[in-house]
Amino acid sequence: MTNKVAIVTGGARGIGRGCAHALAEKGFDVALVDVLADGLAGTAGEIRDIGRQALTFVADVSLHDRALNIAEQISDSWGRIDFLLNNAGRSMPKGLLEISEQEWDETIDVNLKSCFNWCRAVAPTMLAQESGGRIVSMSSVNAHTGGVTSAVSKFAYAAAKAGILGLTRALAKELAPKISVNAICPGMIKTELTNDLIRGREQDLMDSIALGRLGTPKDIGQLVGFLASSEPCYITGQDFVVDGFQWKN
Repeated sequence: MTNKVAIVTGGARGIGRGCAHALAEKGFDVALVDVLADGLAGTAGEIRDIGRQALTFVADVSLHDRALNIAEQISDSWGRIDFLLNNAGRSMPKGLLEISEQEWDETIDVNLKSCFNWCRAVAPTMLAQESGGRIVSMSSVNAHTGGVTSAVSKFAYAAAKAGILGLTRALAKELAPKISVNAICPGMIKTELTNDLIRGREQDLMDSIALGRLGTPKDIGQLVGFLASSEPCYITGQDFVVDGFQWKN
């Protein structure tokens, strides 16, 4: 597969970076969006080392007009958009009695509204292409469980991630048959974001997972690469739990 174009939000590090690598290895040129300029440059360099092209955009994914503008630039530069990974997100460790209204709004904006922004931005291009397109959004196991006591899983985060599942199912119906829309629900993935949470209790966490280890960005990237490139594609409106089967909370 050649001359395919993917967009990865939150592509500067962690899961986004691992998924960008997987997409490049599947033959995609990759446009990366993040607020972390240095991380974007690093991921872009790694994609070029794989032999694919990379574009970088420093941007806040919660800004609607910015998403529309960047998607237009990518389409103008590369002539198409085949795949969108809505990966950007933020944690929110505060509970109901501690969180402020502004913190709630920011959590929803970055985790959920951003998915609307970028789906809206890429859909016209994908619908106009004979080949259509594919969208995957990063939810969380906390969309199903409501979260536990980890730093990323309090109620605002869980609510935003659950919203992604509703968005996914509705858009899978609305955008069919040209565009497939799916979601991924990672469990405990070891990244820069979760290192502080994991430190000091890694063994306890691994003991709660049937496969006996924490997940990695590569684990998520393998599924993203499959959903982006598999032919034929008969999967849409689904959410995939990737947690090594966490059998104890």
